[in-house]
Amino acid sequence: MKIESHRDLRVWQESMNLVERVYIIVREFPKEELYGLTSQIKRSAVSVPSNIAEGAGRKSNVEWIRFLYIALGSLSELETQLELGIRLQFMNKDNTLFEQIKFIRNMLSKLIISLKEKE
Repeated sequence: MKIESHRDLRVWQESMNLVERVYIIVREFPKEELYGLTSQIKRSAVSVPSNIAEGAGRKSNVEWIRFLYIALGSLSELETQLELGIRLQFMNKDNTLFEQIKFIRNMLSKLIISLKEKE
């Protein structure tokens, strides 16, 4: 399969699905968290597919790899913030959500390795 844009990447597609899921989850957070943890969680989630897309649009694999690392960082940030949501009892633990994050992390890591091998 030829990759014509970031939209063709499964990791981008999966991270977009994660964003949708996260937005649904944080709707249940307390309203006083709207500009706190809720906002941070949304930003972290959106950052993952955004950085995949921006990196894919760059001219070199070196730049793309840099943006993929940023996406990985945002994914770790999101995971931490969701864990805080659980600890603060704003949400219930959902193992499938954390499995989805792990799956995306693995795909990002494999894409980075693949791009590094091409350099």
